[in-house]
Amino acid sequence: MADTKNQKRDAYTIYDDEGIGTVQIADEVVAIIAGLAATEVEGVASMAGNITNELVGKLGMKNLSKGVKVDVLEGVVCVDLALNIKYGYGIPETSKTVQEKVKAAIENMTGLEVSDVNVAIAGVDMEQTK
Repeated sequence: MADTKNQKRDAYTIYDDEGIGTVQIADEVVAIIAGLAATEVEGVASMAGNITNELVGKLGMKNLSKGVKVDVLEGVVCVDLALNIKYGYGIPETSKTVQEKVKAAIENMTGLEVSDVNVAIAGVDMEQTK
């Protein structure tokens, strides 16, 4: 029986060839791509509500979709991200870099078009890095 806490994820056809078959991608995969791309940007501490990067390997990739909402309509993706930013980094510059990296990652890996990457800064990480 499925866990009722987890919402049902949709899958989208990104390639269809009658001679070979179809390729579908779950929206959670698109969300994970977005989360990974965002956390690779310098100045991003974590996804809001996400686990720290050290725990990702232990707990699995599924947690990387936290803080990411993905809507796919007719092959066009709209992404909403909630981030925690590191103290001392410029929010406009960091957010712009996140938008560019997330858009490029999704488009390159899935072939889907990205219309919007909306960034919400949910918190500031005050922890000093050594």
